[in-house]
Amino acid sequence: MRENASDPRRELLLGLLQAALSAVDGRRCVRAALGSAAGDGTFPGTPVWLAAVGKAAAAMTLGAHDALGARIGRALVITRAGHVPPELAAMAGVEIVTGAHPVPDASSLAAGQRLLEWVEALPPQVQPMFLISGGASSLAEVLIPGMTLADLESFTARALASGIAIGELNAQRIARSAIKGGKLTARLRGRPARALFVSDVPGDDPGVIGSGLLGPASTGADEVGRTVVASIGQAVEAARDAAAALGLRVHAPAGRFDAIAARVAARCAHELLLSAAQACVWGGESTVQLPPHPGRGGRNQHLALTAAKLIAGHAELMLLAAGTDGTDGVTEDAGALVDADSCARVALAGLDVDQCLARADSARALAASGDLVHTGPTGTNVGDIVIGLKLSAAAARELEAARGGARSRML
Repeated sequence: MRENASDPRRELLLGLLQAALSAVDGRRCVRAALGSAAGDGTFPGTPVWLAAVGKAAAAMTLGAHDALGARIGRALVITRAGHVPPELAAMAGVEIVTGAHPVPDASSLAAGQRLLEWVEALPPQVQPMFLISGGASSLAEVLIPGMTLADLESFTARALASGIAIGELNAQRIARSAIKGGKLTARLRGRPARALFVSDVPGDDPGVIGSGLLGPASTGADEVGRTVVASIGQAVEAARDAAAALGLRVHAPAGRFDAIAARVAARCAHELLLSAAQACVWGGESTVQLPPHPGRGGRNQHLALTAAKLIAGHAELMLLAAGTDGTDGVTEDAGALVDADSCARVALAGLDVDQCLARADSARALAASGDLVHTGPTGTNVGDIVIGLKLSAAAARELEAARGGARSRML
């Protein structure tokens, strides 16, 4: 974030983002799902072996431990490097394997092979449990015969550069995989199991999440109970409710966006400008078609920088676009928070917004304007969230003062 963060609207927007992330936190959502199941007697008291795969795998595993405790005999956690908190790393019986994201590499193949070994080694007396979140497609893979790692890397890089929608990308991944699309489920040979999902895909379909890593088995031998515990709709709802609790008029349209980032930016900026609401919240996943030799940035930064052009001169408008997993593209920033003067700050730094967009170099421009948002790993991954604000800085200060006065009276 920009060092000069005196504008209270920036803290307001970041607070709404935090409310959204808290609602879909992998640890909280898994703990709630397993705690309620244990409490109503629907979850049997057998020992559990746990396998978690995805960017939210570590947080989801902690939630399972919160709910089930010593009943978890062993846990295999496959996630991205840097996404494992010390609390989990210090736990006994937890094996941590890291894979690559967004383009799989040899570590992803090693992780996939370890997952297969884990399934084959399940003792008869334990219940298997799987925790799957976005990122699993890249982090763990076993290739079909005839497919090489070089083939997989080349395909993934081309697909990501083309701006392909996540549903189509996952379908193509399934065709190349020996474990995706329910093929790992088939390895259970009809054995009862449970799977919880943090969804980053349209429709929240377990057959698509993680490219169907624990989707229905095509063989029909499938006794997996599946539950989606977090999705982008919950994040949008939480941000909407938090804005309403502040006394703001809120617009949060139903459905999720899935168009190219420039088109989503135009939609969001115009809805924000024309709506009677003071806060607007959207969720989904945009795409960006990359040029040859792209710069640094991700789809949320591209979206935010495009929106910055559209809200320039409208002093009351601000917009935040962020990946709920805390990363955007190949950067370590979640996204960006832009205002009416963002483009002017980019120009003062000697950069051209249009050129940065054309080169897919949005991170460079947004770093110069001080508008990047960094959260670090969030413990979830439900797609992207965009939050717009139509409020003057003076009105935001009055709102902040009123809230402070209300808190004082309560005390």
